[in-house]
Amino acid sequence: MELTIAEKGSKYVVEDKKSRLLYTVKKKGFAQRYILLDASNYNLYTLIQEGDVKKPVFSVILNDSLFLKMECKSLFLDPTITAEGKDMKYIIKSKDRKNFEIILNDVSVGTIKTKFGVSGTFQYDLEIVNTAFDDYIPLFAVAIDKAFGDMNRS
Repeated sequence: MELTIAEKGSKYVVEDKKSRLLYTVKKKGFAQRYILLDASNYNLYTLIQEGDVKKPVFSVILNDSLFLKMECKSLFLDPTITAEGKDMKYIIKSKDRKNFEIILNDVSVGTIKTKFGVSGTFQYDLEIVNTAFDDYIPLFAVAIDKAFGDMNRS
């Protein structure tokens, strides 16, 4: 499956390769909360950014319960975000903070590639094995943008 996650104003839009809108990620309130909505505007997941700028931590919430805990292990030498939940462990790692490999339970299942847009925003191209895809996967690109975006812009 191939998706594009692009920042548009204060939200992110997730489209398939035919440019059909699949999801929208909107910032909620003044806090670092982002809600993932499907094409029908149904709230699927909430991403909450916690921690400091040096080691961002994210929680993915489903039905008011913690679903995944995401933690940035390193920003510089070995840029890596881990995401752990019930019976699953993701490692999202990179060498250059722009091209990431998604590893699920020690098996590579996809990539997220960062592209710099003309308007100064980033676009993330997500390619993932169909059997490994779930609705929360586009939130990985949002977490990458929040953890590494400012460094990549400078």
